[in-house]
Amino acid sequence: MSEASTASAHRPNPARVVPTSTYRLQIHEGFTYDDAAGHTEYLSSLGVSHVYLSPVLQAAPGSMHGYDVLDHTRISEAAGGRGGFERLVTACRAAGLGIIVDVVPNHMAVPQPAHLNAPFWSLLREGRRSPYAGWFDVDWVAEDDRLLMPVLGGTLQQALEAGELVLAADGGPTASDPVLRYYDAEFPVAPGTEGLPLAELVDAQAYRLSSWREAGEALNYRRFFDVTSLVAVRVEDPVVFMATHALLLALHGHGAVDGFRIDHPDGLADPGGYLDRLADATGDSWVVVEKILEGDEQLPDSWRCAGTTGYDALLRVQQVLTPSAGAAVLDRLWAQAAPERGSLDDVVAEAKRLVVDDVQAAEVDRLMRLVRRILPDLDQASARRALEALLVAMDRYRAYVVPGRAVDPEQAAVIEAAAGRARAHLAPTDEPALGVIVDLVLDRDLRDAALDTGPLADDFRVRFQQTCGPVMAKGIEDTAYYRWFRLAGANEVGGHPDHLSISAEEFHTWCGRLVASWPTSMTTLTTHDTKRSEDVRARLMSLAEDGEGWATWVAGARELGDAHRPALVDAPTEYLLWQTLVGAWPITGSRLEGYLLKAVREAKVHTAWVDGDTDYEDAVTSYARDLTHDPLVQSHLDAWTVAHEPSVRGNVLAQKLIQLTMPGVPDVYQGCETVTLSLVDPDNRRPVDWTDRGERLARVVAAEPALDLDDEKMRVTARALRVRREDPAAFVGEGTTYTGLPCSSPHALAFARGDADGLRVVTVATVAARTLAAGGGFGDAVVELPPGSWRDVLADGDDVITGGSVSLATLLAHRPVALLVRHS
Repeated sequence: MSEASTASAHRPNPARVVPTSTYRLQIHEGFTYDDAAGHTEYLSSLGVSHVYLSPVLQAAPGSMHGYDVLDHTRISEAAGGRGGFERLVTACRAAGLGIIVDVVPNHMAVPQPAHLNAPFWSLLREGRRSPYAGWFDVDWVAEDDRLLMPVLGGTLQQALEAGELVLAADGGPTASDPVLRYYDAEFPVAPGTEGLPLAELVDAQAYRLSSWREAGEALNYRRFFDVTSLVAVRVEDPVVFMATHALLLALHGHGAVDGFRIDHPDGLADPGGYLDRLADATGDSWVVVEKILEGDEQLPDSWRCAGTTGYDALLRVQQVLTPSAGAAVLDRLWAQAAPERGSLDDVVAEAKRLVVDDVQAAEVDRLMRLVRRILPDLDQASARRALEALLVAMDRYRAYVVPGRAVDPEQAAVIEAAAGRARAHLAPTDEPALGVIVDLVLDRDLRDAALDTGPLADDFRVRFQQTCGPVMAKGIEDTAYYRWFRLAGANEVGGHPDHLSISAEEFHTWCGRLVASWPTSMTTLTTHDTKRSEDVRARLMSLAEDGEGWATWVAGARELGDAHRPALVDAPTEYLLWQTLVGAWPITGSRLEGYLLKAVREAKVHTAWVDGDTDYEDAVTSYARDLTHDPLVQSHLDAWTVAHEPSVRGNVLAQKLIQLTMPGVPDVYQGCETVTLSLVDPDNRRPVDWTDRGERLARVVAAEPALDLDDEKMRVTARALRVRREDPAAFVGEGTTYTGLPCSSPHALAFARGDADGLRVVTVATVAARTLAAGGGFGDAVVELPPGSWRDVLADGDDVITGGSVSLATLLAHRPVALLVRHS
């Protein structure tokens, strides 16, 4: 097999630190910087090089994640403030650890009370005259120079008549400012308007109070996806960039922080320009971006960053370990459960259409206001249909067209391909309007454009790109993936659930491209945004391996459910419930019920977050409650779990070892060094049992026998991380190589890592362990190891293995994975 080696492209400045691995910590008031400092010795012993922190800046009160930033000039007070952060830095340095910090450049919180966000409070108080007006992305024309604030339970008139809106003199940042108060919400009063009658006073402000129901269609500030309480920030303005990044850059400049993870870059006006500015400010430090790549999409070659946060790697690891043999059975079972949802493409298109029509209606309206000003003679109804069809047809989060620069042909091809798909959903009479919209997006000459509308056209093409991302995310990840779940474990961020498997050769090819182009990109298996943890997905892979067994099991499960099933519970939701139970068993109570409520609301079929059907929701949760308390159902779940333990063990250990040794910088999500069966946020933010992890790591360090699968996963994680730290040149150094190794069995995957001085680390992993065992094992199958002598650091002894054709049955006799380091 071919060997791939790195060039210097997309590598941080050689003078900057590149992590060998990271460990993600969720920092909040319940797990502070001082708490994190107390675990630095453990993390160092585990083998990571860097602690990777969730956002550290001051966030909204009670925030458990930090992505709702309030103040860019302060470290989170609830987590310990600047003092606590500096104590963590000191502890990390003493333990030989660096720090990576999550950055939120796209938005800020609109909190309650609003004065906690001083720039936004100023905007509410002074409107366009505010010195912070340039910070926020507001369409002032839409509301006659006012900011729409959709917070009322009914109309403004109803709030006034009911006495719900009052003038008070004890609010604002000083607790003595005049404010308009609506229950717990406060709004500033413009100077000189305090003495007006209440109705006139309300009308005289730089904001318009309205019903919360107006948000979807009338909101005139850009937000994060559909979250009205997160207002977009214009970091494309150099002044705003410096104001919002000064503290983080100071921490970096003083050596407290080595690199950054950038949240949602596709929401920015110019992601590439932002990365240029950040690279200039940090001397090209290690920076990774939360970019969701679709299909064979690549990061733009011009981006000055190390790569992605790893969803592309997660997908390939899962695909190479998921057998394709059971796909036909899974298709049949899904068709039986949801005959009207057979095609994922159709489900995605329908979901994206819903998002365009409803969730993103305000954003589409804003785009159309620009179209009317740029092309007043264009048929506006036809243009809107064309614009909406183009948004639905986009097959990725956005294209990258930068006003004032020539359009990259690859990016033009993305838009043209989307237009081709859009035409299939438009009447012939709308095709001319689609052509005009495409020309507008791609900065082509528009004969019928009004005079002096060039800046408006630039604004349109930027906003179009910024709207594509929310349509993709809300349409696919937060709607379609909750409607279509042939195999729920494949419905992941950046996933392709209709393409379950890839071959070992395809995996090697992908890794070869990664090591050649983005050698220090992050890899991951679990994040704060994954729909299911890596170990839940490892369990669900067994459904694809044992399709007929799953068909028999789920038929029995439905029969057991007959005694409990309410009439309102539909077959697709029940099918998701059984998969969830198999993946996370023994999950019960509020964790399971909370997940199911989120799932059915996100699906937006029988209920929703807004105006939901409580009868349906109660039926689903009561069904889940009854099932998990039924001893027969419990026994049925236990039977599946026990029967598939060998397969699950193989998947858990194989995916972890592959991720830790493949090209890139691996991240370990907090607690996932042992088996962690968690579902989507907030379930995946539960506290970590650090005492348990510490005891298990101590057994690994002492070379004691593993007691269970948790111990085995800890052994794989710790020893792989230590190998990386001891020989970084084999993994992230200049000239790092990746070589796929031939295996004569389809049930094994192997590759070697090294550099110009030779191959020094080999990974061998079992694929589909249960099927392998059923077929009699590896037999005479071999893996072709590089020449020389090797030692398996996962083994209990010091046996030396000679390179060449090595028996897989012997190498993998005691565990489904092997990690070989060169002995001589």
